[in-house]
Amino acid sequence: MRVYVPLTLPGLAEAHRTGRLGAEPFAAYAVTPALRAWYGSDDTEELEYAALTQAALASLRQLAAAPDAPRRRVVVAVDVADGAVSAAQGAEAEPGEVRLAGSVPLAKAAAVHVDSGDAGTEVAAAAAALAAADGGDEKAQAAVDAAEEHDLLWFATQEIAGLVAAREDS
Repeated sequence: MRVYVPLTLPGLAEAHRTGRLGAEPFAAYAVTPALRAWYGSDDTEELEYAALTQAALASLRQLAAAPDAPRRRVVVAVDVADGAVSAAQGAEAEPGEVRLAGSVPLAKAAAVHVDSGDAGTEVAAAAAALAAADGGDEKAQAAVDAAEEHDLLWFATQEIAGLVAAREDS
């Protein structure tokens, strides 16, 4: 099963250093029955994009909680066994949210998705506005929407070291 793990650039650097993603247990996003119902499609590619988008929003939430992290959303696409994944429970669970029972080797990553540098202003504004947007503030929601208009760039797993090094140089 393909899951999308939300991170920040410091989180990606930590995964690169340790060779592992996540602590036990940790949240990710995947194509689930709840995501299918929420998104209203049976197209696999559209649903995978929706799961990636949900993970990007979760990455934005991590950025909101980490003011010193570079303002770039990061999502790692990882293939895991179906048995390693369970649906997230509770009223707070987002569509497509799943729990992984334990950490996952970074070597299982299929790709990394990261904001381009030119998205930084909108991502910073969105991270700052996220709590207000969650509270129903329309202006704040517009800031979050502006960040979501930036597509995440695709990187091969071999490029993780370069992404981490670029972060450390900035």
